[in-house]
Amino acid sequence: MKRLALILSLAAGLGFAAAPEEFATSAGPLRLTPIQHASLMIQAGGKVLYVDPAMGSYDGLPSADYILISHIHPDHMAPAIVDKLRKPGTVILGPKTVAASVTGCTVISNGESKTLGPFLVEAVPAYNLTRGPAPGQFYHDKGRDNGYVVTYGGKRFYFSSDTEGIPEMRALKNIDVAFICMNLPYTMPPQEAADAVRAFHPAVVYPYHYRGSDLAVFTKALAGTGIEVRLSDWYAK
Repeated sequence: MKRLALILSLAAGLGFAAAPEEFATSAGPLRLTPIQHASLMIQAGGKVLYVDPAMGSYDGLPSADYILISHIHPDHMAPAIVDKLRKPGTVILGPKTVAASVTGCTVISNGESKTLGPFLVEAVPAYNLTRGPAPGQFYHDKGRDNGYVVTYGGKRFYFSSDTEGIPEMRALKNIDVAFICMNLPYTMPPQEAADAVRAFHPAVVYPYHYRGSDLAVFTKALAGTGIEVRLSDWYAK
């Protein structure tokens, strides 16, 4: 493992859980700021893109040019926060279930892609294989929800949303930076998440959506793989 970076600093007054990180791309720097849980902000090319703005404080944050929403659960979709962040011309993408609750949302389904200014957005599957509230039911049904791959300046960023280590995740190619969920009972435990990450081998991986999970298990499971694990405190505020 090249590096294990634990980031605990706060951006005071802006509601950030952890300090922003910058990534070099062929189109210039991309800044990614964790907000809370699975909510984050991307700034690149003079544009602002939010992924699942639902958790944390958004006071003082810039308005959105683009918003991606993965599914309808309240830790990923909060219509009131979307309304706070939107401005004239904001483009919102999400699956059909999100479009039914968020005014102005354009539907994007598994396997589809759309260009948003400087970003290419691909909707990828996110679902449970085994876990659900009752026999024969799943917390996240196949085909209903989205994960996203966002490409900017040749760099590919994967946001898993809520999912288990599904075949479609394991088959991802050329992912530079991955954000991987882990918590029970809704998604998967750290060991299972690490096993899926080993399969598609991103250059860098961040656990997110991990409340209550033992991140040391995830980190240890990826030791020696060449995958750089970075840990940010998504629950600092």
